[in-house]
Amino acid sequence: MKAVHETASDLHAAGFIDKRRMREYDALCLAPIPDYSKAKIRALRQRHNLSQAVLATVLNTSLSTVRQWEIGDKHPSGPSLKLLDLLDRKGLESLI
Repeated sequence: MKAVHETASDLHAAGFIDKRRMREYDALCLAPIPDYSKAKIRALRQRHNLSQAVLATVLNTSLSTVRQWEIGDKHPSGPSLKLLDLLDRKGLESLI
């Protein structure tokens, strides 16, 4: 995928691929976001010294949703999953 992305970037720079098509190549080449288990969410929250309420605020979700993630009744998806990944990889400062 790295070679495909590099070729697409060169074609975009030369004017053969428009910005919209380049964004599609960018999206295809992103690394997949890992799943977050209840234990991993709890460990992530504790590593950053966050309460469930503060984590919910940072992720723009409800406290009950975070509680349900940590007991395993629900699993994060969509934007919440992406924000958890950012918190995990880059820290709390990246979300504030």
